[in-house]
Amino acid sequence: MRKVITISRQYGSGGREIGEKLAKELGIPFYDGELISRAAKESGFSEQAFERAEEKITNSLLYSIAMGMGSYGNSELGFTNLSLDDRIYLAQADVIRKVASEGPCVIVGRCADYILKGRKELVNIFIWADIKDRVKRATTQYGLVEHKAEENILKIDKRRANYYNYHANEKWGRAENYDFSINTSYTGIDHAVQCIKTFILKGDSE
Repeated sequence: MRKVITISRQYGSGGREIGEKLAKELGIPFYDGELISRAAKESGFSEQAFERAEEKITNSLLYSIAMGMGSYGNSELGFTNLSLDDRIYLAQADVIRKVASEGPCVIVGRCADYILKGRKELVNIFIWADIKDRVKRATTQYGLVEHKAEENILKIDKRRANYYNYHANEKWGRAENYDFSINTSYTGIDHAVQCIKTFILKGDSE
């Protein structure tokens, strides 16, 4: 199995759980919060700084240089003049490229599909679900307060979309940006894992 798999997901759709189970089924590494820990260690920024940066949109011309930077410490490209949030993003993007170069893996979120765009053997997945099912998952598994769950879910999705749309300069959730999209309200979590696995292995054998 030669694929690097990225998973983008609506909040409450079960995307992270699917990614974790898929990685286990395929016997390959799974990266989510681990990316933050590794990026923090390699860059010297705190893990809290990475978490805060993901909650807001930055205001520099980040992607005019991000995709072409071999090293995020290249002063000729003006790295030292970037905002803290942008330097954090570049550090994380560098780690995403590194883990992808190390071999097959599953990466959840963090614009990984765009950061790795054009890479051979890349498969981009989008996970979504009906809002009522996302509310149920968010309240029973993620601890959201029920009467505000839908509002909070939509806010989180908007934040993810804004983050992606800004950094990737593409539209989060738009079908043409992904190789495979699946509705977990229809399939459930475990069947979604098997559907994605079949899709990936079939492509791997062709």
